[in-house]
Amino acid sequence: MRFTADWKDYELIDCSCGEKLERWGNQILIRPDPQVIWKSAKKNGLWKQANARYVRSSSGGGQWNEYKNMPDTWQICYKDLTFNIRTTGFKHTGLFPEQAVNWDFTRDIIRNSGRSDIRVLNLFAYTGGATAACLKEGASVVHVDASKGMTAWAKENIAASGLREKPCRWIVDDCVKFVQREIRRGNKYDIIILDPPSYGRGPKGELWRLEDLLYDFVVMIKELLSEKALMVLLNSYTTGLSASVMKYILEDIVVKEKGGSVTADEIGLPVSSNGGILPCGASAVWLR
Repeated sequence: MRFTADWKDYELIDCSCGEKLERWGNQILIRPDPQVIWKSAKKNGLWKQANARYVRSSSGGGQWNEYKNMPDTWQICYKDLTFNIRTTGFKHTGLFPEQAVNWDFTRDIIRNSGRSDIRVLNLFAYTGGATAACLKEGASVVHVDASKGMTAWAKENIAASGLREKPCRWIVDDCVKFVQREIRRGNKYDIIILDPPSYGRGPKGELWRLEDLLYDFVVMIKELLSEKALMVLLNSYTTGLSASVMKYILEDIVVKEKGGSVTADEIGLPVSSNGGILPCGASAVWLR
């Protein structure tokens, strides 16, 4: 399992009984996590001192409660990147801290390439963690997400990281339709990052179901790889889509035509209270 130990403003303190106890800067949050099926004792006193806790509703959805001096928005840093954090109506805070290990990996690929002309396509780009990482290393980025609100949030993060003037094109659109248009236009990219949701809808109600559409989508993605392409990074939070499955897909589609190799593994977060690692999804990476 891959993870980073370099977070200072984020900490997974403990996890038990379907919940995570986290520190986001100076805010302590409790959030549900379906992977936390163990029932170890909640000995850490911060379980009773959290600023807010997200509680799921039996009828679906949920809400934050037990607020204690919670700001509407606050900032945390990862190395030289800065992100705006806020609680949302669907348990998230606008950042997936486990993805930092992939930000570092991507930055290393760009830095070690020795090139200054790298073009990155970031699909399902959310609030722009990977976008910020790539811009920081001098790449140009096309950032695509179906949510206007999340794209606005990503722009806030780019500005907070001092990257406002860097070359980034912002696209609010259904990712499948955008890729189809890029193929027709003949546009090419050196790095493609995909972080698709398990389920989702585009801005015009386009339905996305990961298991049904991923293979054909990767077939399209292959057409956008440049002759000097460096990497395809595919992330998944879907429990039924393992690292090995994603590795097989990239090998079957990309390696057969482009050569190179694929690695895949779970990604996770270290738990500071017991030294364990909480699995948080999986990534597969094609490299030339």
